[in-house]
Amino acid sequence: MKKINVGLIGLGTVGVGVVKILRERKTLLSEKIGVEINIKKICDKDITTKRKVTLDKNILTRNANDILNDPGIDIVVELIGGIHPAKDFIVEALNKGKNIVTANKALLSQEGKELFAHAIERGKNIYFEASVGAGIPIIKSLREGLVANRFNSVFGIVNGTSNFVLTEMSVNNRPFADALAQAKLKGFAEKDPTLDIEGIDSAHKLILLVYLCFGKFVDIKDIFIEGISRVSLADVNYAKELGFAIKLLAIAKKENQELELRVHPTLIPQDHLLASVGGVCNAIYVSSDLAGELLFYGPGAGQLSAASAVVSDLVDLTQDIKAGLFRPTLKAIQDQSLNKLRAIDDIKSRYYIRFMTEDKPGVLANISGVLAKYGISIASVTQKEKRKGAQVVPIVMVIHEAKEKSLRQATSIIGRLNIIKEKAVAIRIEDV
Repeated sequence: MKKINVGLIGLGTVGVGVVKILRERKTLLSEKIGVEINIKKICDKDITTKRKVTLDKNILTRNANDILNDPGIDIVVELIGGIHPAKDFIVEALNKGKNIVTANKALLSQEGKELFAHAIERGKNIYFEASVGAGIPIIKSLREGLVANRFNSVFGIVNGTSNFVLTEMSVNNRPFADALAQAKLKGFAEKDPTLDIEGIDSAHKLILLVYLCFGKFVDIKDIFIEGISRVSLADVNYAKELGFAIKLLAIAKKENQELELRVHPTLIPQDHLLASVGGVCNAIYVSSDLAGELLFYGPGAGQLSAASAVVSDLVDLTQDIKAGLFRPTLKAIQDQSLNKLRAIDDIKSRYYIRFMTEDKPGVLANISGVLAKYGISIASVTQKEKRKGAQVVPIVMVIHEAKEKSLRQATSIIGRLNIIKEKAVAIRIEDV
């Protein structure tokens, strides 16, 4: 039986998961694919700490060159994350004639265009299923299963940390800070969770989804990004009263000849499938012309979920190597109907808005008067009762479809009124 040798760079949580799967499912995989996948060398800065997997000390190294310069290694798995030295290792591995498997969405979102081109030039591949949605097979589905489709939109819950926090707020009535603390306690949030809760991680993944769906590599600066840190427990509960759930969505939407790209908290109807996605689970909702509307759902984090995706990529590559085939990593064709990216100021949406105001006559008239000057129509309004001892009262509005720029201008002027005591919270509504 042919043996394919693998070099693993990065023995963290996912790396250990990959080793476990390849060890425990070795016979099963070999029987299924007719190839033995052999871990020949593992590189990590720390090779002394015990992991929950038995390792042969002879295959451990602190020097990545022991993998990169080994002509007997066919595939390099990069699981260290970050930009450098991960990019340097991948480039060198390609130069040495090795294929790549990575879960590094930050690197691919920033340097993917260059790396994919370099791989094709070298006649090698970069597979990256674990970079979006962990074990959810979204990359393979978009690249292969839906290859004949043109796409209209993608809506994704693609960050498990943020989704866990919002779920805790909604289901267990926890304030944001308490929900985030619970995420850290359970190991679902990093010590510094900024990339997750401020939407940056979701934006990295959206860049890859946009490339797969629309054939265009965008810069992160082209994406409007807003996190969940200003979403209060009150907003979550008011949204529920209105029949909505709040989710952090990564959105790519084709409107005429323009593409909208944004990541932000979003109100979606409670009866929509995405609204039921709880905890650390991810879900990507895809609208296409041939296959219609599809939902990809599953755990968006976790050792074995992500490791499963890495092993899937390894199996694909071993089959290519066994057959002597070269299938270019990714030659996405740009949707020629798209002329430009739509600026956030130009998008139109319905909105949920919460104002914190003085409790006195004329407040609602003042607010609605400013909104009217900017052509913004109110669909519904609720003035909540003032809590005992409170100095302010919340006014919750749902706005008919309005232009983002107009809404921002109106809320800015309203925010300068003496009756307004806190900055307004405005959350976009999507019917998906």
